Order: sequence, then C-alpha cells, then structure tokens
Amino acid sequence: MTHTYVLLSLNSDIVQSLTTFARSMPNTLAMGVLWGIVALGVFITYKILDFPDLTIDSGGSFMLGAAVSAVLITRGVNPFLALLVSTVAGMLAGSVTGFLHTKLRIVGLLAGILTMYGLYSINLRVMGKPNIAMLRMSNVFTDFASFFGISGLSIEWIWLIAGLIVSIILVAIMYYFFGTEVGVAIRATGDNPDMIRALGVNTDSMKLIALFISNGIVGLAGGMVAQQQNFADMSMGLGVIVIGLASVIIGEAFFGRLGFFGRFCGAFAGSIIYRIIISFILSLQIGPVRIQTDDMKLATSVIIVIALAVPVFRAYASKRANRRKVAAA
Repeated sequence: MTHTYVLLSLNSDIVQSLTTFARSMPNTLAMGVLWGIVALGVFITYKILDFPDLTIDSGGSFMLGAAVSAVLITRGVNPFLALLVSTVAGMLAGSVTGFLHTKLRIVGLLAGILTMYGLYSINLRVMGKPNIAMLRMSNVFTDFASFFGISGLSIEWIWLIAGLIVSIILVAIMYYFFGTEVGVAIRATGDNPDMIRALGVNTDSMKLIALFISNGIVGLAGGMVAQQQNFADMSMGLGVIVIGLASVIIGEAFFGRLGFFGRFCGAFAGSIIYRIIISFILSLQIGPVRIQTDDMKLATSVIIVIALAVPVFRAYASKRANRRKVAAA
C-alpha cells in the first residue's frame, strides 16, 4: 500500500509539473526571444571580436537602455523613439569602453568593468530614483498590437511576435553588415589581429565599431525588456552577462559546426533553449525535489558547464570512432 501511494503521488507530481511547464511555454518563448537580442550583442564581442566585454552587466549598457526607455516613456515620448534613444545610449556606452581600451590602452576586461561601474551612477542620475514604473502607459508591444489588430491575443504572444520581428530584422542587418568590407575586417580582427594589421587595417577602429554595435543592440534589448516588464529597476541588469554567455555557449554547442550565419542565429536560438531549460527546471516539483528560484544560479552554472563540455565529448567520441575504424581495417 505504501509503495502504491508513493507511485501515485509521484505520478501526480509529474503530471502537475508537466502541466505547469506547458502553461508557462508562451511566456518562456517570449522571454527567450527578447533576451535573444542580448545574446546577439554578446556574440559580436565574445565570438566575433574575441573581446571580454563586461560593459553590458549590472548597471551597464543594458540597464542604461532600460533607464532611458523608462524615463522617456513616462514623459510622453513615443515608445519606438524611446527604443531608438536606448539603442544610441548603448552605443555611447560601448564607445566609452572602446576608447578606454584602444586609446588609453586599458586591458579590455578592466575597460568594460570601469565603464559598467561608472554607468551605475549615470543610470541613477538618468532615472532620478532606483526604479520607475510604467503601468498603464503605452509601450511598443501595445502599439504594435493595436497597429496590426492583434490586441485580442494574450500579452505573451504579443511579446513573442514583436520580439521575433525585431530579432529577424536585426539578424538580417547584421548578416549583411558582417558581409561588407568593414564587417569582414572586424571578423578578421577577432580571428587574427596581426594578419589584418599587416594588411593595413586599423584594428583599434574595428574594435570600436564592434563595441559600438554590440552595446547598441544590448541597449535596445534593455529598452524592450523594460517596456515588456512595465518598469525599470537598478537591479534588472544583474547577471545579464551570464545569461548572454549561457545563450551563446548553448548556441555554439548545437550550431557551432555551421557557418557564420548559422552560428549567429544559433546564439539567438540558444537564448530560447536556455529559457526552456530554466522553465522546465522551475516546473519540477516531484516528491522531495522542490526547485526554487534561488537555485537558478546553480542551475545556470551547470547548464553552461554541460554546454561547454559538449564539444569535448564530441571530440572524444570522434576519436573513439576513428580508432575503431583503424582497428577494423
């Protein structure tokens, strides 16, 4: 009787966990798409430029984009124009990091930290207080739904559709840009700076442009997330770099063997996969296993370690397969 009761209880917990996971899927996908924009910015610095940029984290360019967007909307500015200004603000933040690194010769990692640290005070100045609420104010999502006549959909689906459209436009623009002469020079700067410098390309300028674009994209993401959440808070930028890196690493694990375009899109897809995994973990409430939001940092660390280990396991499996072929021959 005891075993039967335990099995029934476990089955009930499994069904409840799967139901919770399924119900959260629209919101999960929407968050994955919106934070996928951050992953696109992180991919440019970490994978294309090979630059450890911490400008986006904590009170950095992501929070700056959110702060600017919130302040402008509360003052009656058009939400789309607010996003444009958020993008420009992120670009300026990236330019500061680039200037510190290329002109003052400060190590890239330290340059990003200094900019991020200074931006915390600037964000407080911009907002005037630690948080700003935007409840019952129009934003890009409500305006988007009204323009296309889809206001009847649930807000999660509106977030998802609007985020996908913005992401597709961004991916198309970036794919075109990195196929141009300047874009190829940026990619070469990340791959082999000595070679591209020998060809007469100013690598400092390429780094400045890449940081300019990357942080602009992150600033745009910060503005969109602030409008999606209807508030901006000084704590919302914490851990952005970890989420972005997790998305990029997961994308590389699944799409790393593809070409540049596939890897670029893979960073965006990695954000969606990351959110799905996190949502599934949070939904697990089976027997003694009770996952809480406080466990997410540990879960993220484990996910990143597994994603980083995938190429190692692939190489090991490939070597074993080759050895078997040689032995069979």
